[in-house]
Amino acid sequence: MNDLNEPVDNAPEFAVSRDMVRRGLLVAPLLLVVSGVIWGTEGVSGSAYGLAIVLVNFIFAAGIITITAPRSLPLLMGSVMVGYVARLGLIFIAVLPVRDSTWISIPSLCATMLVTHLGLLVWELRHVSMSLAYPGLKPKKSSPFN
Repeated sequence: MNDLNEPVDNAPEFAVSRDMVRRGLLVAPLLLVVSGVIWGTEGVSGSAYGLAIVLVNFIFAAGIITITAPRSLPLLMGSVMVGYVARLGLIFIAVLPVRDSTWISIPSLCATMLVTHLGLLVWELRHVSMSLAYPGLKPKKSSPFN
């Protein structure tokens, strides 16, 4: 857990979230091309909108943990639970106004949200350290002999 005076940038959960957003932006062109091939221009806009929703969702999740973790464990647990429901509500609110729009493909939006949520989480599992010595992302090896 972070010290209350420690900068947010040093929080392990924020580093993991930032890394997931970076990876999401790396795969964004591929997602947009695939959605464009399958669903046309509406698929591209649906995929871009879905990707934005997912990446903002990851940032909000990390923000909740970063803010509440240094204060108390019960606050952290309650905030994560309430935050999960609130973030689901925000996703619902983000999709509701565009559900009948002609400029967006709902199948593309849903497929992108599903693939990126699960795909980025699984991809990030390979880069997360599960030790107390290096919480957050695993340290990069400086040479092959380490």
